Amino acid sequence: MTETPQDDTAPSLKIHGQYIKDLSFEVPGAPQVFFDGDGQAPDIALQVDVNATPVAEGAFEVVLRLRTEARAGEKTLFIAELDYAGLFSVQVPEEHLGPCLLIECPRLLFPYARAIVASLTRDSGFPPLALQPLDFVALYRARLEQQAAGNA
Repeated sequence: MTETPQDDTAPSLKIHGQYIKDLSFEVPGAPQVFFDGDGQAPDIALQVDVNATPVAEGAFEVVLRLRTEARAGEKTLFIAELDYAGLFSVQVPEEHLGPCLLIECPRLLFPYARAIVASLTRDSGFPPLALQPLDFVALYRARLEQQAAGNA
């Protein structure tokens, strides 16, 4: 079997590794929050951010930042903050670099970050928090609109 030579100009995306860059979990009202449960589902606020930083020629660290806060009325049940990162090699035309780094890379990282958040909340005495899939295209478009508004 012969190997087909690789075209160095062909678009490519490779994951070299993924890791927890930062993780924080707080239960500010513990232990009382575990006694005051009224059976109501808590309000969950989710904040998402994605950043990409070049680390070498054609290599980028992409960080998916998730911050969740669960509240029951005025009481904060928990706050979870996760920076989940991946190291990617990307070869795409320059005009596709932003969408690749800020849409495709976090799309690949999200299932793992989601599992970490679910395990973290479950292991902390709460029901597992199953985050719904995120629309990274909409997040990217919102970022572009925000940058355009800032430049205007």
